[in-house]
Amino acid sequence: MDYKQAGVDIEAGYKSVALLKEHVKKTMRPEVLDGIGGFSGAFSMKKYKEMEDPVLVSGTDGVGTKLKLAFLMDRHDTVGIDCVAMCVNDVACAGAEPLFFLDYIACGKNIPERIALIVKGVADGCVQAGATLIGGETAEMPGFYPEDEYDLAGFAVGIVDRKDRITGENLRAGDVLIGVASSGVHSNGFSLVRKVFAMTPENLAAYREELGATLGDALLAPTKIYVKTLKSVKDAGVRVKACSHITGGGFYENVPRMMKEGTVAVIRKDSYPVPPIFRLLQREGDIEEKVMYNTFNMGIGLVFAVDAADADKALAAVAAAGETGYRIGSVESGEKGVKLI
Repeated sequence: MDYKQAGVDIEAGYKSVALLKEHVKKTMRPEVLDGIGGFSGAFSMKKYKEMEDPVLVSGTDGVGTKLKLAFLMDRHDTVGIDCVAMCVNDVACAGAEPLFFLDYIACGKNIPERIALIVKGVADGCVQAGATLIGGETAEMPGFYPEDEYDLAGFAVGIVDRKDRITGENLRAGDVLIGVASSGVHSNGFSLVRKVFAMTPENLAAYREELGATLGDALLAPTKIYVKTLKSVKDAGVRVKACSHITGGGFYENVPRMMKEGTVAVIRKDSYPVPPIFRLLQREGDIEEKVMYNTFNMGIGLVFAVDAADADKALAAVAAAGETGYRIGSVESGEKGVKLI
């Protein structure tokens, strides 16, 4: 008996690495010291020695049960973008520039062409974030995962000068809240999504007039990466005082995390258009409105606070980055938290 007979195909692993090299190459930054294939990734920090007080910022996350849709639809080239987005958006919310990313793929059977498609998505996300895909791991685990399934997670590291960190400590009543549009459900709440909609290939392939797309395409749309959006705001000379990535827990869990004691975020639900996918979810799942805002991003993937005098400039910078922004509310004095009105 050999390892292949036990379910682990080493040759398939070699082929996967060969196929994904072209995708990894497009993410390379000049600070990367070594090529692909070493035991670790090396990244030079020489460029950042001019910072007064450099701070490393890290984030890790996965795609979650959204992967179940990828399996059913046999579409594996975008979930990598989700994985990167879930990590680098968190890093960017701290004011940091993402430097590099590592991915981890665990699968029941290593199918090189599928692994290459997953990594293509990861590389695409890294390009959007300006980060290098510096390393990763593909673990073939027969008997642990079904042969046609996998899990995908990642880890990002960024850097920021301490004086430029976004901490919320300078928030004050009267500051304006800017919301940046999401691309849909992103990568959270899919355990509920999968209860609402029948997870069959036929239903996912069905065209929905109100969505202007098939249900599957609308749900699988990759998570927006907001790194360049926040950089555009910073480059416009606007100081972001506080920032929140709207992920699992929706508005009610995530927005309070950016607030300081004695401040409350007041968000107007009618200040932006809620995308049709959320109306469809709420209607077909008979879901209470508060549960929707406590589970999903409801069309806003990023919220940040700026001085009222900078609001128009911030919105222009968001538009210059190719995204859609809205003035969705304001900061008021009160118990730390969020109010949706």
